[in-house]
Amino acid sequence: MSALPIPDPAYDPAPTYQGGLRASPCGGVRGVVGGAAVTLRASGGLWIEAAQTLVVADLHLEKGSAYAARGQLLPPYDTAETLRRLTAEIAALSPRAVVLLGDTLHDGRAEGRIADTDTARLSGLARDTTLIWVVGNHDADGPRRLPGQIAAELRLAGLTLRHEPQPGVQPGEVAGHLHPCARIAGRAGSVRRRCFLTDGARLILPAFGAYAGGLNVRDTAFAGLFAPAPLAVALGSTRAHPIAWSALRAD
Repeated sequence: MSALPIPDPAYDPAPTYQGGLRASPCGGVRGVVGGAAVTLRASGGLWIEAAQTLVVADLHLEKGSAYAARGQLLPPYDTAETLRRLTAEIAALSPRAVVLLGDTLHDGRAEGRIADTDTARLSGLARDTTLIWVVGNHDADGPRRLPGQIAAELRLAGLTLRHEPQPGVQPGEVAGHLHPCARIAGRAGSVRRRCFLTDGARLILPAFGAYAGGLNVRDTAFAGLFAPAPLAVALGSTRAHPIAWSALRAD
């Protein structure tokens, strides 16, 4: 993975960024969204400190097998890789709960295609923490046999957690669905990275799934969601990098 063409904040123990975000020892950035203290982790997960809860969006488990059924062959390892990364986040944080913020399953038949080893891993995670499946447009019925609670949306630490961002300004909303990506141009060329997008009032999470695609934050789908220009927090290989809106480029 190419390095982002911006300084790595590792040399400064606590740099302050636009919007009051500060570097976190974990490689992410800390800040306040909708009045709640949060950490935007380099993995793409959101840590809500007061609730000791990890939030991840758009895992799209079994996307690879869905494509294979249509004749577009991809290596069938996306579910295992996504769950490996989720397991690592849970091991690092020991959360009370993990909120899966919609489109956790790629389609209505995905649950039946998950390998037994991956089903066992999900069951093991559910023994250590509470799994909450917020439903999305790809998995509107939620899981049928996998463990966990199902919710349409969730109120937590003063935030509203839902899959799809609602139109207009929505203070305190945390959502996924749009798979935000940032393109940053530098002297060595440009890179495109998954990213968080926030103005301090609301937050859109990057897709967590290994095969989940991304939509450039300059796309019209993001228009009207933020009153002031938002800040992107782009995911590097080990660190999250705050990027000003003015530095972001269209595809």
